[in-house]
Amino acid sequence: MNITKNFTLEELTNSATAKRKGIDNTPDKEQINNLTALCKNILQPIREIYGKPIIVGSGYRCTKLNTAIGGSPTSEHRYGMAADIHSVSDTREDNKQLWDIIRKYLKDNNVGFGQLINEFDYNWIHISYNPKNQRKQVLKAYSKNGKTAYSTFNG
Repeated sequence: MNITKNFTLEELTNSATAKRKGIDNTPDKEQINNLTALCKNILQPIREIYGKPIIVGSGYRCTKLNTAIGGSPTSEHRYGMAADIHSVSDTREDNKQLWDIIRKYLKDNNVGFGQLINEFDYNWIHISYNPKNQRKQVLKAYSKNGKTAYSTFNG
């Protein structure tokens, strides 16, 4: 099912972990509405500016799946409000280019968003969209003593 021109419900709910563990990762109507808002307001406009496909590594995650992968219990992925994305090549250089395009788009168009996170030096990019909580946090995730830590992105 197409959500927008370049994004489908299937790619936003696909999970190898869910398949491997037999977890039903089917979103409900509210979660589908949230995924639709994420695609229409964030992912599709970025895709059009970028001019290349964007790969969704992780989109919607039901609570059971989120727990299975060690996700945060407060993750917006659980509500269909977040996606982890990367470039087709998945190189740090191309992911940084995608990051720069996202930051420029969000700033230049005053787009509300929840969080934009540079995950582990451009390994992937986390973006969330929650119309009721537009924190506009730009963060950097890194490993500290074997755990994920976050700081404000300055760059």
